[in-house]
Amino acid sequence: MFYHRKDLQYNAKPDKPDPVYAKKLQEVLGGQFGEITVAMQYLFQGWNCRGNEKYRDMLLDIGTEEIAHVEMLATMIAQLVDQAPVETQEQAAKDPLVGAVMGGMNPQHVIVSGLGAQPNDSSGYPWNARYTIASGNLLADFRANLNAESQGRLQVSRLYESTTDHGVRDMLSFLIARDTMHQNQWMAAIEELEQHQSAVVPSTFPKEQEKQEVAYSFMNFSEGTESQNGRWASGESMDHMGTFSYDANPAPMGQIPSLQPAPPYVHNTPPLHAHETTGSPTHAP
Repeated sequence: MFYHRKDLQYNAKPDKPDPVYAKKLQEVLGGQFGEITVAMQYLFQGWNCRGNEKYRDMLLDIGTEEIAHVEMLATMIAQLVDQAPVETQEQAAKDPLVGAVMGGMNPQHVIVSGLGAQPNDSSGYPWNARYTIASGNLLADFRANLNAESQGRLQVSRLYESTTDHGVRDMLSFLIARDTMHQNQWMAAIEELEQHQSAVVPSTFPKEQEKQEVAYSFMNFSEGTESQNGRWASGESMDHMGTFSYDANPAPMGQIPSLQPAPPYVHNTPPLHAHETTGSPTHAP
């Protein structure tokens, strides 16, 4: 069960309207690594969690907090587009760079949402549930969560640097700090899971059914050999179940593909005969 409190988790009040910046801020609301994504990702991971109550509770804690961040950003965007329609758009267009790159404010903030935020990214692309990951394997999911928080914190940091509005920066400073905690949280959860199972996902797949001769071989598939100096090319493997090796010239191990001709009803191109491919005459003179 969910319920709503009127208080925001943290202040979301800009010093003054800035519809161009509101368009930018849409990225961390409805973009691939935005707050809507992590809210839905963590909640579905929690709702789908089976037999691990502390992880389920943790996921629902953080997923619910991310809904609060959605509310903060939506509230901030709505205030940034206050008094926005004509005057501020014309003012933004005076700057050639802003006019070319941003095109002024997002017109949908007026036309579609009536001076409100939207579940879209900064280009107006709608939020997509395909951004979310909830596989049922907690280690795989927590690594995806760590990536999402890393990308999200990076984007919020860039947005922080692109404004001088003290109110906006104050809110973003809070979100950056929470992303610090969330990255640490996922790293702690990953470390805990790795102590109880293999670092490789899934840990339940039988080793004897895996091609062990290539399981820990780093293959050099590009020009240059600098990659052999990495931790991944020698020494004990990270799952402590093998030894890394470096294959400087990996040889093909498969067959040359040769597919059977398609049946007539598919209407593919008929196969050429050998003498046709070599340019030999098709019949005797």
